[in-house]
Amino acid sequence: MRVFAVAESFGKPATKSSLAGVVMRRDLVIDGLVFGSATIAGDDSTDQILSMYFSLQRDDVNCIILDGLVISMYNIIDGQRLSEKTGLAVIAITFEDSMGLEGAIKHHFPETWEKKLAAYNELGARQRITLKTGKNLYIRCWGTDIKQATFLLDSFTLQGAVPEPIRVAKMAARCAMAARCANALN
Repeated sequence: MRVFAVAESFGKPATKSSLAGVVMRRDLVIDGLVFGSATIAGDDSTDQILSMYFSLQRDDVNCIILDGLVISMYNIIDGQRLSEKTGLAVIAITFEDSMGLEGAIKHHFPETWEKKLAAYNELGARQRITLKTGKNLYIRCWGTDIKQATFLLDSFTLQGAVPEPIRVAKMAARCAMAARCANALN
């Protein structure tokens, strides 16, 4: 069992976020790493993640885990499209419940909010699950069901609510962003 986990990091005034993708085996061995970027407030996150995944040229990955679907200041990832293009199950996680982003999308995109809002609404509702650690996650999934998604997330979560592949991808994305900022200063 291997998963491809993707997380991001960005800071103002950057125009791009740093994406990191980690391939991790079920025994928690890191088996691959790839980097990419997404445009802040853009619409390229899905294509960027597909590019990252296909650049690995792997046929042994079983699932994609995403650290959220709305990244880089409302750059919305299309989980259904990721699943269709890769043939893999896709699980997107968040750590807190929310009332949604409709108001924020309308506020930040006064000219084009209809397109962003339609993409956001197509994501569907999140479902709350409780991990074996007792912590809750809110997930959306494609190409799998909630029971299988929960089993997979449980198998990659050692403690708390953060699955290990996402934890490592977050660290890698922060390092990539720090390196990008340092290079910009030089």
